[in-house]
Amino acid sequence: MKARRIITGLTTAAALLALTACGGDSGDNGNGGEAGGEENFTNDLVFATGGTAGVYYPFGGELATIYENEIDDVSVNYVESGGSAENVGQIYQEEWQIGFADNGTTNLAVQGELPGLEGEELDNIGWIANLYPEALHIVVRDDSEFESVADLEGATIAVGDAGSGTRITSDAVLASYGLEEGDYEPEVTDFGSSTEMLADNQIDATMFVVGTPVAGLTQLSAQTDVRLLPVEDDVAAEVEEAGNETPYDIPADAYDFLEEDLSTVAVFATIVASTTQVSEDLGYEITKATFENADTITVEAAQFVDIEEAVLGIGDIPLHPGAERYYEEEGIELP
Repeated sequence: MKARRIITGLTTAAALLALTACGGDSGDNGNGGEAGGEENFTNDLVFATGGTAGVYYPFGGELATIYENEIDDVSVNYVESGGSAENVGQIYQEEWQIGFADNGTTNLAVQGELPGLEGEELDNIGWIANLYPEALHIVVRDDSEFESVADLEGATIAVGDAGSGTRITSDAVLASYGLEEGDYEPEVTDFGSSTEMLADNQIDATMFVVGTPVAGLTQLSAQTDVRLLPVEDDVAAEVEEAGNETPYDIPADAYDFLEEDLSTVAVFATIVASTTQVSEDLGYEITKATFENADTITVEAAQFVDIEEAVLGIGDIPLHPGAERYYEEEGIELP
């Protein structure tokens, strides 16, 4: 059976608006169940990924194929999405059942602190696995005068798509440099569109959180001379203390235009699954198939998949019961 790609017609903003409307008092998910409520298990899964220019989308496509090949009686459709916040929101609403989300966004979601949904605890999100680090990239044209993030005051900056983990991290980093909205012009768009806009001089900078290296930036740098701005160590430490990001160095060999390692911050790309729609047995099989077939995935970020770091960055996110059973069998120390 071949995993099928489907494109969601629901915009990220509309999805979060629907979540706000459906959360709280009624909890009705539109499918006759309750968001975060009673079990409604299914083997027909929608796998939420991200934009087509990033790492989530191709990685999700390969995982969807693995799951269909390795797990009996399961179908997996993978969807393009706005990113982490939309993914966890749609899993909570039982529209989608499994997907990628960075650990920072997901921790905010289960704590009831997701921007725009404060007070709404997404209580059916279960951790499957940490996959790889996602570094914040802050890209400017090489012919610009920007040398530091602080220099971006007054600039037009692509800060990530609505509903993305990038938006959360970019806001945190800009604020740590003293730049609040109003000090710059935010362009809310996906990674792929932002690189085209930067190449065309329509924006001054683009910020995105993604596995390293990412093909979209490699392609951009082949056509346009660009630079990455660092997040200095003291700022990275401040961002870490305030949120779920961690200091991280993009290695010099990640991109041809880098001459030395570059300091920034990172989160972790994770797989999460519904605890009300993905059963313990299916969660177990998904976790097992992920780690036992990681070496067949062609996306470069898959090289970082390591069962010894499977729960790195979990924070307050509950383990999915199936993942917990698999890790206990494998002798992985759990939080």
